[in-house]
Amino acid sequence: MGVIYAKQALLAEGWAANVRLDLRDGRIVSIDHGTGPEANDTRVDTLLPAPGNLHSHAFQRAMAGMTEVRQAGRDSFWSWRELMYRFMDRLTPEQIEAIAAQVYVEMLEAGYASVGEFHYVHHQPGGVPHDNIAELSERIFAAAARTGIGLTHLPVLYSYGGAGQVELSAGQRRFGTGVDEFERLFDAASAALRHLPGDARIGIAPHSLRATSPAELSRLVARHGQGPIHIHIAEQPREVREVEDWLGARPVEWLLGNLPVDDRWCLIHATHMTVTETRDMAASGAVAGLCPITEANLGDGAFNGPDYAEAGGSFGIGSDSNVNISLTEELRLLEYSQRLRDGSRNVLVPGAGSVGRFLYMSAARGGAQALAREAGSIATGKLADLVAIDSQSAALCALSRDSLLDGLVFAATDRVVTDVWSAGRHMVRGGHHIARDAVFAAYRTAIKRLLAP
Repeated sequence: MGVIYAKQALLAEGWAANVRLDLRDGRIVSIDHGTGPEANDTRVDTLLPAPGNLHSHAFQRAMAGMTEVRQAGRDSFWSWRELMYRFMDRLTPEQIEAIAAQVYVEMLEAGYASVGEFHYVHHQPGGVPHDNIAELSERIFAAAARTGIGLTHLPVLYSYGGAGQVELSAGQRRFGTGVDEFERLFDAASAALRHLPGDARIGIAPHSLRATSPAELSRLVARHGQGPIHIHIAEQPREVREVEDWLGARPVEWLLGNLPVDDRWCLIHATHMTVTETRDMAASGAVAGLCPITEANLGDGAFNGPDYAEAGGSFGIGSDSNVNISLTEELRLLEYSQRLRDGSRNVLVPGAGSVGRFLYMSAARGGAQALAREAGSIATGKLADLVAIDSQSAALCALSRDSLLDGLVFAATDRVVTDVWSAGRHMVRGGHHIARDAVFAAYRTAIKRLLAP
């Protein structure tokens, strides 16, 4: 599969100079440093482990910028959701595939090597099933295959329209499933996933407590004893109140008290937690799936970062609604949201140390855990999920190695990314995805058809 030579690389044990990595079958099979390049090596400046994007709703990329006009009254997550439902109801399978491919190109160019696609659009408009129950999952697979991104597919169970087993609304019928139908979908998607490279994974995603029931959750988790489990949790204060009124406990409190939450779980938008919930979640081993750009865009609130970090909790980042796909901006906004709330600086690092390095490496490890990917660091045996950056760019050239990740997170943009490998697939070269133009042409055509009167 080839050899990469880097002037410097952040290995699992720390920084090293003049590093050569031998890649085979998608993995790093050897690492040498203190050596020079050879004739056929791919040469880069600075090599880092490439994080995974642990939470994406790919189709929402196409509505970016369409919901930023104030409606009469007070806009909120819930008013945005109604607009999203109306937009989604127009999408065809072909458009979903084209949008997803564009999203995955943008993710790779931003420095992500993999994605967790939290996939809840299963049916035709109105809720009529496709003849192939996994039709829309297979469209996601086609987009992943075309772009080379590492995929962890997370089909969604969405049975109810709200807390207390409320009936689905018209806007929710495209993704409505009961447990039996979900299991048929999961089995069909699992079979189709075998056509993707061997690093592809599948998990389950009960959408949220409000969209399922305790009995369904217990049944689902009992059947799926392996693989990732992702769930939206405690995103909005209204959601917390409604779940507490229904189940007698706050969402995170109820989940930790009633299900075997462990390191297979990823709790998305664990935004509104008490200090006790925060510490208990950290102790469970679950990953907090944080999406700061989307959470800011939707007015969700700020994650309880200081208590969670102090308790040793794992976290990763995702682009969720894909309103702006930027690895550096997600990490930056995660820290800045803490600073704005607390009136302090350099918040998200336990004790003392580099905030940028803590954020970046924690996200790399947490994302790999949440996506069931043997990645997150540069070490022999790991998947070759790698990103190269240009340390001589204007934002980084004055910095020492010890400050480089601070500069990447707080001063640079994704334009410093030069190369990205996903399980050894060299998909970004010179800052651009190798199929960028063709994927964008298909996306532009799809959007014009979608938005035609």
